[in-house]
Amino acid sequence: MSGFSGARLALIKNVSHLVSNVQLDMLPVQSLFIIRSFSSVISSNLDKHSFIVSYLIDSCGLTLESAQSVSKNKRICFQTTERPDSVLRLLREHGFTNAHISKIIKQRPQLLLAQPKKTLLPKLEFLRSIGVSRSGLSIFVSKNPDLLGRSIKRCLIPTYEMLKGVLVSDKKVVATLHRMKGRHLSFFPRTFCNNLSLLRGLGIYESCITYFVTQSPSAMCLEAGKFAEGVEKVIKLGFDPSEFTFVEAVRVFLMLSAETWEHKVEVYRRLGLSEDEIRSIFRKNPKCMTFSEKKVKGIMDFLVCKMGLQPAAVARVPVVFNYSLERRIMPRCSVVRVLLLKGLIKADTHLSSVLIPSEKCFLERFVIKYQEHVPQLFHIFQKKMVLTELGFDDKYSISGLKHV
Repeated sequence: MSGFSGARLALIKNVSHLVSNVQLDMLPVQSLFIIRSFSSVISSNLDKHSFIVSYLIDSCGLTLESAQSVSKNKRICFQTTERPDSVLRLLREHGFTNAHISKIIKQRPQLLLAQPKKTLLPKLEFLRSIGVSRSGLSIFVSKNPDLLGRSIKRCLIPTYEMLKGVLVSDKKVVATLHRMKGRHLSFFPRTFCNNLSLLRGLGIYESCITYFVTQSPSAMCLEAGKFAEGVEKVIKLGFDPSEFTFVEAVRVFLMLSAETWEHKVEVYRRLGLSEDEIRSIFRKNPKCMTFSEKKVKGIMDFLVCKMGLQPAAVARVPVVFNYSLERRIMPRCSVVRVLLLKGLIKADTHLSSVLIPSEKCFLERFVIKYQEHVPQLFHIFQKKMVLTELGFDDKYSISGLKHV
């Protein structure tokens, strides 16, 4: 509070200094009254501001910086703590911790002035009625405080009914609402039906639409023209609406800005891939354009430098970018490297047969089968042993894996 109090004192001091430097006997009485009134108003406003900042810190758990920022919101103005206290009491009665409350108030400070029983309680009860657990209610709301700021009749119920009509189960509706960003709630009832009609008009399977809605509810909130534009781009790229990759490609196009898209393409270019290969990657696995540059470069560096594959060969199996380098790609490829270097498997082993199968299938085919010849294989797989301990140079690349 010292920072704020200092600013308050400095402002009052400046006003006093201004008055003292004026020849008071030369000013008309009316001017003196205006100056004194101005000083009084400033002092009163600062007192109110200080009071709100203190409340946000002491009762809502905000930091000084956050409290000062929130207090600038014109819709947050109160002179007594009666209403805010009743709001916080209601939230705590429903399992909200100080951390949850702090997160909510930072995003929607005006909720402090809501009517607890008339406005907030019905919304909490509504969320519980559609399947949000009591223990999960605080997490659910703190992630999307806008749920408490929207009208039940005009927004929450229509949104629920629209989602329920597509997703059928309340469990899926709750999961979808959990992914929806707060600001999109207000648009959802107006845009959802138009965008849904467009998808159905293209003959997209209902199961694919369900996936799209649950994974990207915010996309369904987009203005109809922008949504249709994204769909049109995907069609022009040759995607078939009857295939799952179509809705995945639409999701990606609507998710990324033009600048972000170009950056992603440039990352693949720098890794040695042609324009045709990049387009092929996107057609086979649209999610490839959503991964971070660090992830893509790490996977390519490992498969090219350690496993001896050509960049084009990796591009022909773009599903590899879906996997974790540390948890899946490196352990499996390390096992295969040992087997190749020892001549226990053929040099035409396919990359897809190494990375795509389940862990159980991989262990049966590449670890258990050869444990008699290389007892350390399981330790290699678990990253408890490195290749140098078996007498191999870890920097030595091989060229045995094929791309299909």
